[in-house]
Amino acid sequence: MIDRAFATTLPEELVQSAVRHKVVERVARELVASGALDRAVNQALASEQMRRAIREVVESPELRAALARQTTGLAEELVGSVRARAVKLDGRLARIAAAPFAGIATRAVAFAIDAAAVILIWASISSMVAVISSLVGTLRPAWLVGLLLGSGFGLLAGSYFVLFWSVAGQTPGMRLLRLRLLGPSGRSPSVVRSLVRAVATVISIVPLFAGYLPVLFDERRRGLPDLLAGTVVAYEGRELESETWGTPAIG
Repeated sequence: MIDRAFATTLPEELVQSAVRHKVVERVARELVASGALDRAVNQALASEQMRRAIREVVESPELRAALARQTTGLAEELVGSVRARAVKLDGRLARIAAAPFAGIATRAVAFAIDAAAVILIWASISSMVAVISSLVGTLRPAWLVGLLLGSGFGLLAGSYFVLFWSVAGQTPGMRLLRLRLLGPSGRSPSVVRSLVRAVATVISIVPLFAGYLPVLFDERRRGLPDLLAGTVVAYEGRELESETWGTPAIG
């Protein structure tokens, strides 16, 4: 009898009737109103089996990989949007067309990222020094402390830029904006050129970043640091014409 009943349209009619009379919604409301649903959920979450299942799901390599992909994709999309807007602004601000060479907007964003990284590193070092000094005693006089802090920050910032410029040809900020620093040979500048550029960068920043105004007018978009060090900043992946710089393609 059950088999013959299931062979008819009875199951479909039962489902349609349940939907028409909102049986599921009424049952759900009754479970919520009586507190039975909350008690069932709490009992399920309190059980060791449920906790173990949740822990296994959270710690699974698949979930971690999915979260990593989502985070990486969001970060890449954000950085790509910032990069595209900065490159577009480069073209608007420049007085000349110099597509292979980076403009003032992209360089400013890259410099801001690097400055934030230097400050973060310095804050971490200062915190450790403060903890150690609190254990062994405070250094005096105050002017000596200020001198040491200022000198230490300058040394850290200079080492940061000189190291990345001479070794990789780009700082982390420049890498995010896909910029590269090149010497006359078309490769990363030497340590000496990087030192000259670092000193010239400080000189250019002091008078309200006036040392970077030539970027708006120079045919290679060079600021004072580039003019003194003999370097250029170019977009990655764009070829430099031999008559303008004499270097192979940047990749």
